[in-house]
Amino acid sequence: MNKKSLLFVIVGVVVLGSLIYTFTGTTDPKLYLENVAAERERQFKFLKYNIDSPLEEDQKKELDSLDFYPIDPSYKVRGRLVPVPNKRIVEIPMTDGTLERYIRHSFVEFELQGQSLKLLLLQAEDEVDLRNFFLAFADGTSADETYGGGRYINLRQDGSSSITIDFNLAYNPYCAYNPDFACPIPPRENILEIPIRAGEKNYNK
Repeated sequence: MNKKSLLFVIVGVVVLGSLIYTFTGTTDPKLYLENVAAERERQFKFLKYNIDSPLEEDQKKELDSLDFYPIDPSYKVRGRLVPVPNKRIVEIPMTDGTLERYIRHSFVEFELQGQSLKLLLLQAEDEVDLRNFFLAFADGTSADETYGGGRYINLRQDGSSSITIDFNLAYNPYCAYNPDFACPIPPRENILEIPIRAGEKNYNK
């Protein structure tokens, strides 16, 4: 199995900790910081040591840390789910010019930095658990402080019509580390003008 075909299997492993964190999220400020820090450390160890890491061996040897914004609880927001009328399959462009099929599922509406925002949630065509969603976004930091191709968050619906987005858990796609991987490009609905200074910063080789 080549690198590209492994992408989504690997991503599922990489973000498992994020989904567990979502279920066990807490209002305790100290525990919240510890949970996010632990997820970041788990992410680093996966990239550094795991056989399925997108990093080449020389990159693994040189990697001593990942670069993140300071953890900011204000970037963990509660949003309202608004289903997309007539859900349909869309083909999302990949970084290598190919297309990947997703369900154009719902919008999530929320408040951040005093602004009302709306982002499109995608769902894998073969997703078994219909509470799981994929969010690919770019923002005012993209191609500067963060990866130009945008960042990802894996989300899980935690209310009948609501979902929690924690931008502190935003992570780089694998193509940010290795161009041999093909990664979904954020849809136009998810290109934000405001800077999202939370989550993972750009990877410096």
